[in-house]
Amino acid sequence: QVQLVESGGGLVQAGGSLRLSCAASGSTFNANVFGWYRQAPGKQRELVARITIGGSTNYAGAVQGRFTISRDNAKNTVYLQMNSLKPEDTAVYYCYGFFISGDYWGRGTQVTVSS
Repeated sequence: QVQLVESGGGLVQAGGSLRLSCAASGSTFNANVFGWYRQAPGKQRELVARITIGGSTNYAGAVQGRFTISRDNAKNTVYLQMNSLKPEDTAVYYCYGFFISGDYWGRGTQVTVSS
């Protein structure tokens, strides 16, 4: 059973930075796709960024140019570097992984940006 465990969330002032990490365990294969999603109170979960095993990336328009997704295939880990954070980035951030055995979600990590 694949498990995804996020870390790195917290409280930061507007304009600050945070780096999220998500480590996958329980799979001998790398995730074909890793993604970061977020869900703010009262809103639907939305895609923030995704990265394929080959390194191709996609970003939501709201974070383009501020956030960077990357992965370490040797560690089966994905990262999200978040710069120039805004209060509207406040949400629970979830890691997603699509593996040969199916797709999996982490439990989420809270990111709070104060104004």
